[in-house]
Amino acid sequence: MSIYVGNLSYEIRQDDLKQVFEEYGVVKSVQLPTDRETGRVKGFGFVEMGTEAEEAAAIEALDGAEWMGRSLKVNKARPKPDRGSSGGGGRWGNNSGGGGGGYSRRY
Repeated sequence: MSIYVGNLSYEIRQDDLKQVFEEYGVVKSVQLPTDRETGRVKGFGFVEMGTEAEEAAAIEALDGAEWMGRSLKVNKARPKPDRGSSGGGGRWGNNSGGGGGGYSRRY
């Protein structure tokens, strides 16, 4: 299980976040998602600790803590929802033909 860390500064780096969580145990990994277009950190991240006890200690100590001018939101990360293959086929996602707007264009 990993820890969700929200309300992070956009100036955060992985090493910064790792240092804060190392005070509570072994940090296995740190992930800071970035915006595809700008490359800027999205303002949240995920930290994986060595044990559940270390995760619990970090969550208890850091949730609501002031860091880099922001009040952190720290809790257990929820599993990523399974999006499956039912995604909205839309205009190009299926072989049902059509996909137009109900009119016929003639040239």
